[in-house]
Amino acid sequence: MKLKINGERLWSSLMEMAKIGATEKGGCNRQALTDLDKQGRDLFVKWCQEIGCERRIDQMGNIFMRRKGTDNTLPPVLMGSHLDTQPTGGKFDGVYGVLAGLEVLRTLDETDTHTLHPIEVAVWTNEEGARFSPAMIGSGVWSGDFSLEYGLQRTDKGGATIAQELERIGYAGECPCEPFPIKAAFELHIEQGPILESLNKPIGVVKGVQGMRWYDLVIHGQPVHAGPTPMEQRHDPVKAAARIIQQLYSLADEFAPQARATFGDINVSPGSRNTVPEKLTLTVDLRHPNQEMLKQMDEKFRQISSSVCAECSVQFEILDEWDSPAVEFNKHCIDAVRASVAATGLAYEEMFSGAGHDSVYVSRVAPTSMIFIPCENGISHNEAENVTPEDITSGCQVLLGAVLTLATQ
Repeated sequence: MKLKINGERLWSSLMEMAKIGATEKGGCNRQALTDLDKQGRDLFVKWCQEIGCERRIDQMGNIFMRRKGTDNTLPPVLMGSHLDTQPTGGKFDGVYGVLAGLEVLRTLDETDTHTLHPIEVAVWTNEEGARFSPAMIGSGVWSGDFSLEYGLQRTDKGGATIAQELERIGYAGECPCEPFPIKAAFELHIEQGPILESLNKPIGVVKGVQGMRWYDLVIHGQPVHAGPTPMEQRHDPVKAAARIIQQLYSLADEFAPQARATFGDINVSPGSRNTVPEKLTLTVDLRHPNQEMLKQMDEKFRQISSSVCAECSVQFEILDEWDSPAVEFNKHCIDAVRASVAATGLAYEEMFSGAGHDSVYVSRVAPTSMIFIPCENGISHNEAENVTPEDITSGCQVLLGAVLTLATQ
């Protein structure tokens, strides 16, 4: 008998969780380690314990809920994502992957289906990075990319540390925050982009995550009066920035269709209407799923900046803010997802994730892959974030099939 998840139950659980931190515009504000995050965690743990799962919490507050296998000496198959949201987040980002994992366990429990390997659902701490920076800190400490001390001492705008807030809400665990043997890890998530919807395909088989590099480009000019100073005698950082931006857009075209170039923040000082700025700071975000291509984009960005700033008679510096290398997911995990999609008969698209996820860090220490479903108009990190119950159900059915394939081997 082919197992089928209960889509109505999964949708009901999502809507129940969405009441915690609900916003007037239909979204959620359930930021990491707030009282509302505690309520969401407590509800999830309660649901898991109702079907006999065992709870484990590590030093970063990452939660692992385990359903035993017939051989508990074997490494578990892991599912999961996160429960925290953006300040004006939606009802599905992250939480879908967590509650879909719960629905898989509920389906196995009610059908008395046993697996050789244990199965666990993880809730990773502070994936969003909205309250504490950087994003994905819980999985990042767990994977060893950040030290435990670094993670616990991250502060919010009010000065509270992650360590203090974990203690306050009762999720300062004693288990070491470090990798343990894992057979396979799956993260089910909304796409957060428009590709699946535009292709009218309900499933994305995610092969990896784009490499991402963040920079602050700082250009130093000379502040002079806007009226008396001829254009050709100015040392204008805005002129240089405008040319660099245009050339980086052309660079994205050169490495199309998968390259991305974004300039999310521009700041000038002294910020006077009738004064040429003394300094301009431009944030630059470059992305590509191929690490070699991303490296070439990085090199050309530096060459462009050097050439343009020399032409404009200004000085510059590039501050490297973040480097997240491109990720290629595990072949066996991807194959398990493909086989599960084929069993459902659903159309799918093989793709790369344009956003970062906890699976980026998990994949560095365990075989990992992801599954996407469409979201309306590609909108996410927004109260208008929306998906259909049908797609929610389809994605969870694919997750169930992939998990069973590897948990029974």
